[in-house]
Amino acid sequence: MKNPNGYGSVVKLSGNRRKPYCARKTSGWNDKGYPIYKVIGYFAERQEAMIVLAEYNRNPFDVDLSKITMKELFEKWSKRDFSKMSKSSASSHKSAFKHASALHNAPYKNIKAYQMQEVIDNCGCGYSTQGAIKNLFGQLDRFAMELDVINKCNSALISAAPIPPSSKVPFTEDEITAVWNISDQEWVDSVLFFLYTGFRIGEMTTIECANVNLEEMTIKGGIKTKAGKDRIVPIHPKIQGFVRSRMSEGNKFLFSYKGKKLSATQYYIFWNQIMEQLSMSHTPHECRHTFRSRLDSAGANKRCIDLLMGHTSKDVGERVYTHKTLDELKDTINLLL
Repeated sequence: MKNPNGYGSVVKLSGNRRKPYCARKTSGWNDKGYPIYKVIGYFAERQEAMIVLAEYNRNPFDVDLSKITMKELFEKWSKRDFSKMSKSSASSHKSAFKHASALHNAPYKNIKAYQMQEVIDNCGCGYSTQGAIKNLFGQLDRFAMELDVINKCNSALISAAPIPPSSKVPFTEDEITAVWNISDQEWVDSVLFFLYTGFRIGEMTTIECANVNLEEMTIKGGIKTKAGKDRIVPIHPKIQGFVRSRMSEGNKFLFSYKGKKLSATQYYIFWNQIMEQLSMSHTPHECRHTFRSRLDSAGANKRCIDLLMGHTSKDVGERVYTHKTLDELKDTINLLL
């Protein structure tokens, strides 16, 4: 059956081609009266070409964008969105993109859900990396939808390994007491600092003295997320002496080693020595779990806990809750004994 005028056609090209069928439409005429064709695409089967031609007539798409590769789409998206996200998030997306190298040169429109799933299944990494790859495909799908490159999100059909139950073990009250019993020893103040502030190790090592306010007894710090960056954490009365002592050293960073910025590697040496002395096997991050757990047990307001931890509340009502005052945050911190 002949196609309607202006509908376009599918022709089989000569030679031994992997995709011999060309879907095309007449876009004009040259000086000699010959048609000028706009190529919609090349296909291995006539039926596939007819389907795409029908799709194009139903909803015309940008032919050039329909040929955009995953690599080109990632570059366009990252150029637009990386400036809006944290460095750690951008780094995570870059790493996930590397795992999808087998698809980099494939037209994004042609990438199927099973191919995305193969990237996840064959990455050889755990739930964290698998989740990052799934997240990247979701981001690229949404961007591709904006550009009309695709009309459905295949990323909705893929899955990653579930997050395992947390193996973090909070400090017991007896263990916290044991830490206090040796608080006069070097670097033990840092353990208590973790336990009474909830800061991560990467946040603790980057706190500058300029961001410590001894009049208000607050610290501005945090580096990981939008909600966590530059958050205000009151200094608990029990560790104020430690903070004042560190400030009196006159270094740029609150916790310094030989006057310079303390590296996480160096700090773990101090940490492990303290844990060995106490016959404990905790990690610095377990102090953060302890901080939240103790506040929760003390009946602290959930919104205040989220602010101190640098977390965004999952509850919509709490996300738009009027910001807590500094006095409320201090009252929350003071619930810790």
